Amino acid sequence: MSVSHIKTKEAPAAIGAYSQATTHQGVLYISGQIPLDPKSMKVINSGFQSQIKQVFDNINAIALAANTALENCIKLNVYLSDLENFKHVNEIMEELFVPPYPARAAIEVSRLPRDVDVEIDAIIAIREPAST
Repeated sequence: MSVSHIKTKEAPAAIGAYSQATTHQGVLYISGQIPLDPKSMKVINSGFQSQIKQVFDNINAIALAANTALENCIKLNVYLSDLENFKHVNEIMEELFVPPYPARAAIEVSRLPRDVDVEIDAIIAIREPAST
């Protein structure tokens, strides 16, 4: 059994005892991403939609480091401090994905790291290497 760990400077560094992502048998498991700018490691505070876009940018950066992309997403778990913001998640997802959309859960929680309003983790299929 082989598990690989993914680390890229294009996404925020882990802020605890975890990896940005791990891979196993052609599947990428991305740890929860919050709206952190990967260079400054500061929270994006320019509106909820900007926060969601930053989270998806971070997820895609990790996916690219694992030779895949957001479009290959299998499942998302979306954690929100206020479920009223779920409509904004849908709006951004409609911009980033085409049907059929990935499976998804949306969960309202009392608090998230760094007191942000959204955290998303992802499971993404890894592209098959091109045959030669």
